[in-house]
Amino acid sequence: QLQASGGGLVQAGGSLRLSCAASGRTFSSYNMGWFRQAPGKEREFVAAISRGGRTTYYADSVKDRFTISRDNAKNTVYLQMSSLKPEDTAVYYCAADQRTVPQRTPRPYDYWGQGTQVTVSS
Repeated sequence: QLQASGGGLVQAGGSLRLSCAASGRTFSSYNMGWFRQAPGKEREFVAAISRGGRTTYYADSVKDRFTISRDNAKNTVYLQMSSLKPEDTAVYYCAADQRTVPQRTPRPYDYWGQGTQVTVSS
């Protein structure tokens, strides 16, 4: 089970840190991803991280502004978001996947959190 938190309302240029806490003892066996979905749009990839945290992937739209990280001792994955823009406004979801490498599309992910709203005002 995944529980996302940390969303909120922030002004453009601000920062937020999202957290996703996982229950169970097998967190370190999963690659983790963050996705987002804005109203009327499809769910899109934001970032992903490998089981041990050595490999990360980012969407071009967030590269150099967002950082994904994980703490396997705390069963938690984070998304540090900086220089936020109004177009970053969306519901953000964390997801877990057991494939060999982190995936950049939603379909392969096995488990999803409930989502946390991020709103960036201009």
